[in-house]
Amino acid sequence: QVQLVESGGGSVQAGASLRLSCAASGRTFSSSRVGWFRQAPGKEREFVAAINWSGGSTEYTDSVKGRFTISRDIAKNTVYLQMNSLKPDDTAVYYCAANPSFGSLTTFARAYNVWGQGTQVTVSS
Repeated sequence: QVQLVESGGGSVQAGASLRLSCAASGRTFSSSRVGWFRQAPGKEREFVAAINWSGGSTEYTDSVKGRFTISRDIAKNTVYLQMNSLKPDDTAVYYCAANPSFGSLTTFARAYNVWGQGTQVTVSS
């Protein structure tokens, strides 16, 4: 069974950058879909970005296109979320999620069956 551990969150000012990491242990990502979701206080969890581990195809929600980049390091079995030009609206707990059985990209949280513990990102104006 794969376990996910996120890191890289923090508190920054608007316009700054952060890079989140999602490291897998227990087994490799292999042919998984891996995604990032976020949940702000009082709001539902929302899709941010996803990557197909084997082929590297990606998908983003509209609000982060051009600012966020999801990528993978196969040797390190790690997925990254590079976040540039951060805005206060990006403030949330960010979760890494995966489904080792399917690689096709999807924005639906229920299509991911392994979740990390989350990492807080706070962007002040």
